[in-house]
Amino acid sequence: MQKIKLNDEVIIIAGKDKGSTGTITKVLDNKVIVEGMNIAKKHVKANPNAGVTGGIIDTEMPLAVSNVAVLNPKTNKADRVGIRTDKDGKKERFFKSNGDSIV
Repeated sequence: MQKIKLNDEVIIIAGKDKGSTGTITKVLDNKVIVEGMNIAKKHVKANPNAGVTGGIIDTEMPLAVSNVAVLNPKTNKADRVGIRTDKDGKKERFFKSNGDSIV
């Protein structure tokens, strides 16, 4: 089970967008893409067969998982995540600071 999942509300703790919050839109192996963060300009070559116009576009680049932390909605701060098993034997994620489970 991963500690950071799709659609988690995260805060960026390192890099040029430090302190910003956003939602995870894609999870790669050890990188994540956060909506509207880590924008880079990318040069795209025109391809008339595919209908792609050339130029410079803004794209969201991946961030390392170590540079984001899950946002705790009660404290509105970054929090560490743990994994525990509940009474039914299912694994669940929880905030380490107050023990609340992550929905």
